[in-house]
Amino acid sequence: MVGVQRTPAPACTRIGLVIHHGRPAAVAAADRVRTWAAAHGVAVTEVDVWQDQPDRPGLPLPTRRNSAAEVAASGHPDLIVTVGGDGTFLRGARVAAQDGVPVLGVNVGRVGFLTEVEPDDVESALAAFVAGRAQLDERLMLTLRASRPLDIPPGLQSMLCYGRGPLLPPPPQRDTDCPNGVDLDVTAVNDIVFEKLARDRQASLGVFVEDTLFASYSADALIVASPTGSTAYNFAAGGPIVSPRVRALIFTPVAAHMVFNRSLVVAADEPITVRVLDRSGQIAVSIDGQLRGVLEPGDWVSVLPAHRPAHLVRLGPSDFYARLRSRFGLADAPAAVADSAPIVVD
Repeated sequence: MVGVQRTPAPACTRIGLVIHHGRPAAVAAADRVRTWAAAHGVAVTEVDVWQDQPDRPGLPLPTRRNSAAEVAASGHPDLIVTVGGDGTFLRGARVAAQDGVPVLGVNVGRVGFLTEVEPDDVESALAAFVAGRAQLDERLMLTLRASRPLDIPPGLQSMLCYGRGPLLPPPPQRDTDCPNGVDLDVTAVNDIVFEKLARDRQASLGVFVEDTLFASYSADALIVASPTGSTAYNFAAGGPIVSPRVRALIFTPVAAHMVFNRSLVVAADEPITVRVLDRSGQIAVSIDGQLRGVLEPGDWVSVLPAHRPAHLVRLGPSDFYARLRSRFGLADAPAAVADSAPIVVD
């Protein structure tokens, strides 16, 4: 069940650090984590790191590890600490999901929906975690089953780096006996997006809920989001905000060329399958904003709950709605303000 749980005092012998190196405040906060860890006999490993793209043409692009290789290379940390914004947090969460370990987000970003701790509170947050005084906010994550393993066509990676470093590799296949398709070893905290790859070709996609065709869409993209991801791309595309305590999948079309362009919220045990129609253009599959594969006509992908939830470290009760109001700068209707006495929040 999705919710908040009190953590027992965990054995924390190694911390995995994921840092937004482009922000000096993040680098400084990461140094505070290292200093605290050294004083308490806790090892620190930096994870999810890649070299800058070579400047000389003809050299191969550097590669990034998939999450299984990343967590093994970092020595299987007991806690992942991300220092940056929500994007950095998502990078850390994919690594943490491999071993089911918690993620503590230090916020030096612009939005901070997922990150909990400010840089000045890093030491007290780490102390609370190892003493068992923190809480774990359990969040449903997404995974994929597909008609075939995903791949990225040769040459596409160099076109889509956009100066942000190399792409993640396609997700590997899980070692499972799946009678229909293949299970992919990948998790998403926020969303899976199916997006047209060429500007002059629409994404033509059939959407099934369980085994029933719901509708066929011609659109720029289709989003399948978790409740956590309902405040991300899903919200920007006009989809609903769903409490992170709800076990559900949220499906939202983007710029659909049809009258019915509404979102659909289904139970978590009702997988959403997206099939590429015969005359569709190629479809890019992005997982938490990272391109992970390209689909061809006839391919299909099912989105379903991941085997493990994400565990977000919280120092106290998570007031989702207050955070929502604050982060989005929600304002009250002037007429409602005029019609009411001031609302005092204790």
